[in-house]
Amino acid sequence: QVQLVESGGGLVQPGGSLRLSCAASGSASRFNAMGWYRQAPGKQREWVGFITNGGTTNYVDSVKGRFTISRDNAKNTAFLQMNSLILEDTAVYYCSIGYAFSSGPLYRPEYWGQGTQVTVSS
Repeated sequence: QVQLVESGGGLVQPGGSLRLSCAASGSASRFNAMGWYRQAPGKQREWVGFITNGGTTNYVDSVKGRFTISRDNAKNTAFLQMNSLILEDTAVYYCSIGYAFSSGPLYRPEYWGQGTQVTVSS
């Protein structure tokens, strides 16, 4: 079992920044990647990006150049730095841990965090 605890959500104005954190505990070492998803009201959950244990990252096109995923392997913690936030970034953001692949689906989540609300509003 793996537990994921997220923090860092909140209210921010358009153009602002937020940093989310996700701390993993339990049997986290058997996975090779951590990822972020988000779900806006009335929409399906959307993949945002992931980072492998080796630091390779991949992002959905809508956040490229604005969001950065990083991690501290020693602390089993992943971060999502969100800059230049826009209204459409408003969503509940979920951390996950799972497997990254070199082909096919690229990333498959196995465990999820509880989610943290990010609201972009003026």
